[in-house]
Amino acid sequence: MTAQTLSPPDTILEQARWLTSPDAARWLNLAAESTDDVTTLAKHLRRDLSAEQTHLVLEQVPLRKRAREKFAAADAMFFTAKGLEQATDEIVADYKSRRFAEARRVFDLCTGIGGDLLALAGKSETVGFDRDPFCAELAAANARLLPRSAGAVEVRAADVAEADLSQCDAWHIDPDRRPQGKRTTRASGYEPSADGVDRLLAVNPHAAIKVAPAAELPRRWTEKAELEWISRGGQCRQLVAWFGRLAGEGSSHRATVLGSEGAARSLAGIPGDEVPVAREIARYVYEPDAAVLAAKLTAALAAEHAFAAVAPGVPYWTASQQIDDPMLACFEVEEVLPLDVKKLKALVRDADLGSLEIKVRGVDVDPADLRKRLRPTGERPATLLLFRGPKRAQAIVARRIVSSSD
Repeated sequence: MTAQTLSPPDTILEQARWLTSPDAARWLNLAAESTDDVTTLAKHLRRDLSAEQTHLVLEQVPLRKRAREKFAAADAMFFTAKGLEQATDEIVADYKSRRFAEARRVFDLCTGIGGDLLALAGKSETVGFDRDPFCAELAAANARLLPRSAGAVEVRAADVAEADLSQCDAWHIDPDRRPQGKRTTRASGYEPSADGVDRLLAVNPHAAIKVAPAAELPRRWTEKAELEWISRGGQCRQLVAWFGRLAGEGSSHRATVLGSEGAARSLAGIPGDEVPVAREIARYVYEPDAAVLAAKLTAALAAEHAFAAVAPGVPYWTASQQIDDPMLACFEVEEVLPLDVKKLKALVRDADLGSLEIKVRGVDVDPADLRKRLRPTGERPATLLLFRGPKRAQAIVARRIVSSSD
């Protein structure tokens, strides 16, 4: 495996090259192991380093700690604050890269610090593009951590417009969602914009476009692409629009839930949210994963398990049997009562409830404020599921059932 960066030299590039060089490694290790406060550590570093070098070293320490949630090799990688925030974590990136397994050569556009690049390189020869020369240099350094069995990796400090997509089998892009400093959900406001991405698709239609889960995509995309919402750890991490050979066959909407080891549970179907309503709340209540909600596949998942909703339009479903499904959070019902603070406070006290998880659907309640008012100081953990019933707001007091996939 080889990794190189092609870019004209400048001051920013020189800083990045120093940061990723063996010369900086000693200071990065010293800063990571230091127990001094930042001011004292900065004074220590300034004895031998410039102000710019000191800043670069000090910046990496908290970034690497935060990055441990996304990357196993975080302590040896390089980040920027924006690059880390936008980077795909390695479990999600590995899952996405499986669709590129048949591609001999892949381009990763707007590669950032290389979250997707690293996973794609595990399957194919990969070329990353980022117009920020600092990020491009960090991505190349991160790529050098790949095992020798990975494909050849090249990172170019270049705008995506310079990428000749006729020279790759498929491509991935992560457009900047806040080019003006403020995050936008509209693809027309991305950089490159939706029109810019269309021009890329005209050259090579086999693509994956990574966007935020709540992104507003142009109709011309939603009519052609397979839209996949990907969740991990209870959070919907991203929406991917798959085009060309990368798109699956059949349904245009897909929800995927990834486990801690990368195991995937996917559901494809037609968007819909009409779920029959139960006559009464049974022993168990279920909440669908965030990816299922985002993909509007609640009706499909509820039908798969023959669930009924606790109230019209409320994504809490009930059944008499316990079901273990990574797409569902399961709760065993202990009591159902009106949403009345006095009654809830008495129940919390009498049932010896302590750690209290509060989930809200369709009612104007601040969980943090309600928790303070209920004053749970007991020993038993519990979950409150609050929702708007047909006639009044209700509360389900329940015990969360830990899934075997958790």
